[in-house]
Amino acid sequence: MHVLVTGAGSGIGKATALQLREQGHTVLATDLVEGSLAAAAAAGAQVVAADLSEPAGRSRLLAALDRGPPPDGLVNAAGRLIVRPIGEVSVEDFRSVFATNAESTFFLCQAMASRMTGGGSIVNFSSPSAKVVATTEAAVYAATKAAVSQITRSFAMAYANRPRGPIRVNALSPGITDTPMQSNILDEVSLLRNMARDELERSRLATIPMRRAASPTEIAGWVAWLLSDASRYMTGQVLNVDGGMVMW
Repeated sequence: MHVLVTGAGSGIGKATALQLREQGHTVLATDLVEGSLAAAAAAGAQVVAADLSEPAGRSRLLAALDRGPPPDGLVNAAGRLIVRPIGEVSVEDFRSVFATNAESTFFLCQAMASRMTGGGSIVNFSSPSAKVVATTEAAVYAATKAAVSQITRSFAMAYANRPRGPIRVNALSPGITDTPMQSNILDEVSLLRNMARDELERSRLATIPMRRAASPTEIAGWVAWLLSDASRYMTGQVLNVDGGMVMW
């Protein structure tokens, strides 16, 4: 497979790019800062820095993609989270988070229609926050993830019966995962709530029946499965991979 992985500079995106390379797939890895892509580059991935919240950044990425073989997979793992009390969210905050999380997902999915020539698989990223409210300080992020769930269903329907071959479109909804984003949430929310970071972390883990966080590599394994032929009869699904946090 030839797979485009966004958000490949850290967290789940990075783990996905590295795991796909280990499995022998070719990867185009992108993130906002080129230096964050060093691990992906060392693993043999092609790398390009691009701001996917902007049309020019997406055009830059797609130009790089077009210089290689047609893609078989797209992983939309790029994400932005701004922590604010809900009453202090600005228009700029709102637009910037939606541009990275929802707008880039929509338009990169759209761009695959002409590029996945024989079919393919797209994996987007939703979140349990699209269904349940636990952290109102991340309300805008949660709203983007609800949007991603519906973007996933819409493209799954549009691409399911293409004459050129179906493109399957699914999303993962990972629970608490040990990533830099998760660490930042703990740092910032604990300050806003005037509580100890360890106390906040314990209270968050208590919402998970399995009482633990996932590793990025663990979630990357699910991404690889959704990209593979093993899931070839699945499309339009949002899969909860969250230790039982959400059971519907």
